[in-house]
Formats: sequence, C-alpha cells, structure tokens
Amino acid sequence: MTDLTIDLPDADATRAFGLALARELRAGDLVMLTGDLGAGKTTLTQGIGTGLGVRGQVASPTFIIARVHPPLADGPYLVHVDAYRLGSLDEVEALDLDASLDESVTVVEWGQDLVESLAEDRLEITIERPRGGLGVSVAGGEPDDGLDAPEAGVRHVTVRAVGDRWADFERAAAALRAAVVEVVEASGDPDTPVGTDTGRPDAQALAADPSAEK
Repeated sequence: MTDLTIDLPDADATRAFGLALARELRAGDLVMLTGDLGAGKTTLTQGIGTGLGVRGQVASPTFIIARVHPPLADGPYLVHVDAYRLGSLDEVEALDLDASLDESVTVVEWGQDLVESLAEDRLEITIERPRGGLGVSVAGGEPDDGLDAPEAGVRHVTVRAVGDRWADFERAAAALRAAVVEVVEASGDPDTPVGTDTGRPDAQALAADPSAEK
C-alpha cells in the first residue's frame, strides 16, 4: 500500500486533482471517497467526470443512490454512488455494482467499511475539511459541497493505494501533485498556501521532491 497526502486550497484545485486522477484510471477501477458532508467529495468526482469525458452533469446522487454516466467517446463509464443512506453490505450488494465494475470507473462516496469487498485493488481517498481557519477537521456541515465559498478552506487529502494494480502509484502521485501546483500557479498567487497548518511540505515542494513527504 502507498499513500499520498496533499492539500487542496480551493474548488478549482480539487477539480484539477480529480481530472488528473482520471488520467490514471481505467475500466475496473474502484475509488472510495470518505469525508464529512461538504468536504468536497462530489467536487472531486466532477473533476474525474471531466477527465473521463462522460455525459451528464456530475452531481451528488444522494437521493437515487447511484448515477451512471456513459462516455462521450471511447472510454469507461463513470458509476457515481452515494452510500450515505446504505446501512449494510446487503444493501450494497442489492445495487449489483459488481456487474458493471469491469467496464466502469466506480466512485463511491461514503463507502468506507461497505464496498471494500468489491475490489482487491482500489484507491481510498479521505478528504478532511478544516473549520474556522484552524486546520481542524470536524464532523457535520452542510449537505452541499460548499467548496466554492471563499471561506471553504484548504482540504487535506490522503490517497491510499491498495493492491497490485497500483504498484506504480508513486508515478501517479507525482502527476497529481504537479496538477495541483499548476492550478495554484495559474491562480495568479504563487504564494497561495497548499499546506497551511498541517506541518507538511506544500505541494510545490512535494512536486519538486516527492521524498519530502516522508
């Protein structure tokens, strides 16, 4: 297992992270997203949808549990699942996600401890949402993403790569870091903090020297 930890300063960086991640994904991949309400899980999935080039608006599928986005050209489907209202493995199995897994990129919000059995190889992404400028994660929050508000704050993201599929994840991690750095620099404020109050190196330092993360 390999981990990547990086800070995303705003919604644009979060979508860019998702878009860069999409370039590393292929049919059969499972991505689990964990984070409080409003942490940015759907915003990140929007970036994945853009990167995969799928049809339809990527939005929270809370009330219909799952949305299927077909590709506009060649490429995998995007299956976007919100497991927030699912309380057991039986309810997950009733969705029959494994039937479409081989031909889709499957992104599951709130899937921790529910969907790990779907695939031995997966990415487990945790998004921590600071509150009050203190860099502290708290439970709760509003049901929407909330990332476009100026006060939304930096998101602390950890990607855990599980299984042989991701044996070369360090290469993918470097591309993800570079995508975030590019967005920060394009914002016109190269001093925008990407590692505020975390005690970790910022994204620019990590892109230049991935070993600085350890």
